[in-house]
Amino acid sequence: MFRSHLERLPLIAILRGLRPEEAVPVGEALVRAGFAIIEVPLNSPRPLESIRRLQEAFGDRALIGAGTVTSPAAVAEVAAAGGRLIVMPHSDPAVVRAAKQAGLFCAPGVATPTEGFAALANGADALKLFPAEALGPAVLKAWRSVFPTGTAFLPVGGITPEGMAPFLEAGAAGFGLGSALYRPGDAPEQVAARAAAFVAALRG
Repeated sequence: MFRSHLERLPLIAILRGLRPEEAVPVGEALVRAGFAIIEVPLNSPRPLESIRRLQEAFGDRALIGAGTVTSPAAVAEVAAAGGRLIVMPHSDPAVVRAAKQAGLFCAPGVATPTEGFAALANGADALKLFPAEALGPAVLKAWRSVFPTGTAFLPVGGITPEGMAPFLEAGAAGFGLGSALYRPGDAPEQVAARAAAFVAALRG
C-alpha cells in the first residue's frame, strides 16, 4: 500500500507545526492537489490529535502517519491514533521493528549505507535520505549501485520544486516536503499553491 500511494504521487507532505484545528483544512488542500501521503511530525502541537483528525477525514484517500518518531512507545501512540506510517529522522532498529510489528509502514532516516542496509534488514519499506541537501544526488546515485534493486529512496531536507530533477535523475522514488510546502500558520490557500507548484515541477 505504501508503494501504491507513492506511485499515485511521490510526494510526502511534512506538516511540522500543524495544529489540530488546522489539520482538516490543510489536509483538504493537499488531497485536492493529489497528495496521497501526509505526515505530522511528533514535535508538532498535539500531533496525535491532528493525525486522528486527518485519518478520520482522509484515511480512505491518503496514507496518514507521523514523522520524527524516535521510540517504540511513540509508534504505539501513533498506531492508537489511527496513523499507518512511521517516518523517522534516524535508523534505530528498535523503532523500525516496532513499526513493522504494529503493521505500520516505516521509512527511517539514513545517511550512510550501513544505516540503510540495517534498516532494510529490519523491515523498512523505504529509506529517507536525510538530510538530502547535505548528501546530494551523487550520493543517491552511488547508493543505488549497491542497494537491492527496487529500494525506494526518499530525499528529505531542503527539497524545492526546482531541486527535484537532479534527484529524480539519480533514481529518487519520491520526496518528503517540509517548509517549502508548509510552515506553521500557513493558510490552506498558501499550502494549495505550493502543492500545485511541486506537482507541476514533478510532472513538468
